[in-house]
Amino acid sequence: MTLLHENLLLLKKMEISVAEAEKRTGKNAVNMQETYTVYLIETRPVDAASEGTNPVPDSLWRRYSEFELLRNYLLVTYPFAVVPPLPEKRAEFVWHKLSADNMDPDFVERRRVGLENFLLRVASHPALSSDKIFYLFLTEADSRLKALNATFRVKNPDKRFVEMKHYGDELQSVISQLLRVRARAADRLYGVYKVHGNYGRVFSEWSAIEKEMGDGLQSAGHHMDAYAASVDDILEEEEHYADQLKEYLFYSDALRTVCRKHELTQYELEMAVQDLTSKKQQREELATGTIRTFSLKGMTSKLFGQETPEQREAKLKMLETQIEEGEELVKERNSECDEFVKSAWVDIERFKEQKDHDLRESLISYAIMQISMCKKGIQVWNNAKECFNKM
Repeated sequence: MTLLHENLLLLKKMEISVAEAEKRTGKNAVNMQETYTVYLIETRPVDAASEGTNPVPDSLWRRYSEFELLRNYLLVTYPFAVVPPLPEKRAEFVWHKLSADNMDPDFVERRRVGLENFLLRVASHPALSSDKIFYLFLTEADSRLKALNATFRVKNPDKRFVEMKHYGDELQSVISQLLRVRARAADRLYGVYKVHGNYGRVFSEWSAIEKEMGDGLQSAGHHMDAYAASVDDILEEEEHYADQLKEYLFYSDALRTVCRKHELTQYELEMAVQDLTSKKQQREELATGTIRTFSLKGMTSKLFGQETPEQREAKLKMLETQIEEGEELVKERNSECDEFVKSAWVDIERFKEQKDHDLRESLISYAIMQISMCKKGIQVWNNAKECFNKM
């Protein structure tokens, strides 16, 4: 892959894999019996492998919920980054032959592959890969993570991030539609292959009662049976491409999270500016003795008389101090906002390059698979035609 960053940091030092999954039974926080799946993370120093020593890898078990905690931590700690998504927690976008059971072996295996891909994505990220908590997640069984959240509304949002947020929504909508269409197509494809299986059975039964045409019918039936039997491998390959699309379905949420983090920095800046403006207005009102806006203090002054010069001077002095602190805070918030925009936009551009490359390769491979599948179907019927011609 030709991505913006060449130094893969942690991946240069450590081999990372999610080697296996295991179903366990235990009690949850409310002392209720539950069944859950854990995943074995294995790590090994790259230097050891290159030297040929091949030591036993370090390993630890993690639940899916722990991966969620790690990702939430990364979202909070690196608000400018497009954090890689996790695979789906529950089976979605499946056609009827696949099980929607979260404990189904096929689903658990796909999720194991997705979790490994998540760790490799993080380990190859220029900022996330060097995080200490991420390293401890891979190497220390008792590492602890905390998730944070915030709700806010800004008055003057950055148009670029508003557009990016809308793009994330549209990306999620388009990929969701594509996955639904793919699931329907897979369902129909499965039906087509099973029809060929029925052809094979009918031709085989027919060959038993036709002496002159028996060999041709039986050969045609074999071609149909072989074609029908290949459906499982083809649909498994289709699921592989679907999982690649699902990754970017979940990446769309990561994009929106970056936009929300920008809104938070913008909101904090606006609150600091608003507070500073209010303090300056109070200073002006005290200095001139003019109340420009309705306030309880203004009504109190009218009802009970003006403050003494000494009281006014003390308040002016306090306001001057608060204004100086407010100006420093606004400056700090401005700097934080500018730095966030700069860092976030660099990572968004990196993500775009990665997305364009991955989706292009995935869709081309999917199209090639479909073409190959159609050619195979045509070949089956050509072979059957030759069998019929020989009868």
